[in-house]
Amino acid sequence: MFLVADIATTMRWYSAKLGFTAQATPLSPPHFFCILRRDNVSIFLQQLDGYRKPDLYDQREGGVWNVYIHTHGVRELFESLSRLDDVTIIEPLCHQPYGQSECVVKDPNGYALVFAESD
Repeated sequence: MFLVADIATTMRWYSAKLGFTAQATPLSPPHFFCILRRDNVSIFLQQLDGYRKPDLYDQREGGVWNVYIHTHGVRELFESLSRLDDVTIIEPLCHQPYGQSECVVKDPNGYALVFAESD
């Protein structure tokens, strides 16, 4: 569950940039809740007016992640996201010693999303 200041803006970004579908409640803004879905992944959004997520990414070596999404096609996803001006790549695609290829993206609210695929 991610707290966000603006569900409508957040769900548009996840839909346009990452291919998630969005089911908001109520159907018309202002929304107070939303479920984002893609493949077997669900992310819940909860509205909190004025909320600003603290930036904790640099507080530990390797970053502070908010969600780890194990999926297929990570290289292709990274390449497509890398071409977009309004997507922040925190960590580029890299092979990890534990057998995963990962990249880390920051959403518009500051949440760190790791996309990973087994090598």
